[in-house]
Amino acid sequence: KAFLHHTVHLSCHFPNSQKVDANNLIIFWQKDTVKVVHEVYYGQEKHENLSPEYINRTKVDMGKWTLQLLNAGIEDEGHYQCIIMQKKPEQSREVIHKSECSLHIIANYSQPEIAELHSGELKHNGYLNLSCSSSGGYPEPKEMTWLISYENITQSSTAHMDVSQDAVTKLYNVTSKLNIPVPTKSHTNISCLLHLREQLGSLVSVPLNI
Repeated sequence: KAFLHHTVHLSCHFPNSQKVDANNLIIFWQKDTVKVVHEVYYGQEKHENLSPEYINRTKVDMGKWTLQLLNAGIEDEGHYQCIIMQKKPEQSREVIHKSECSLHIIANYSQPEIAELHSGELKHNGYLNLSCSSSGGYPEPKEMTWLISYENITQSSTAHMDVSQDAVTKLYNVTSKLNIPVPTKSHTNISCLLHLREQLGSLVSVPLNI
């Protein structure tokens, strides 16, 4: 997992790598088995076969056998493979190492924010009309829940979540609405909670006090 616009480190370390002369190796990283991300050919970096989106975006650290992918974007998500081949005396090559990983990009959602949609003063027999919104995150979140607390009781309800994805940035914006009778209990607190995927936890709004 890597944060949006940060540097990703793709390792290709293998046992006894310190004893191998890099000048006898061909090393290349590829994405989804079709795109060439980086190539080192007998100690020299080669650029002519690179997929256009990786030109000037990679750096290799031969000491650590790691490739740095700069300014990671959502389109960089996918399956990466590193292959190392060694030159043999009889002009042949053999694959001495292969490693694979999947890259998932994460972008932080804004703190959920509650807005009051009703107009005028709240009446005892009226309705409370609220929305909760969060924006600019990735991947798509799991769900949004509302928490309504009064005295020592907290009620939780999972709400329908409207999700939109920006066509250019691919980031998600989410909104959920709550419509409930105006609470008659004294001091009611209402919060909304955005549950994220990828074991990223959840984000909670500033509570609204009624």
